[in-house]
Amino acid sequence: EVRLVESGGGLVQAGGSLRLSCVVSGLDFDDVAIGWFRQAPGKEREGVGCISINHGTTYYPDSVKGRFTISSDNARNTVYLEISRLKPEDTGVYYCASGDGFSWPPARYEYDYWGQGTQVTVSP
Repeated sequence: EVRLVESGGGLVQAGGSLRLSCVVSGLDFDDVAIGWFRQAPGKEREGVGCISINHGTTYYPDSVKGRFTISSDNARNTVYLEISRLKPEDTGVYYCASGDGFSWPPARYEYDYWGQGTQVTVSP
């Protein structure tokens, strides 16, 4: 059974930092890309970055570039999302997802498995 489990969310003041974790099990960790997504209240889910585990390559959309950093600990099958200089608009549920497609960055439909999400709330 494939599982992705996010953790590390919480209530943080604006300007602070947070590190989210995504522990992956049940698949070949080296062969996938892991994406991070967030969904703010009343908004669509948006991608905030991804990492190719095999190559270590990362991608970030312009909206988060410079504040979001994705890394992996392959020995622990874990991917991290570090967010710095948090803003209230970063509030939302953060999800990780795995995919083994061939696009880079992966298209949304190429993500096969999703975690349950972790809530991040940034206070002004």
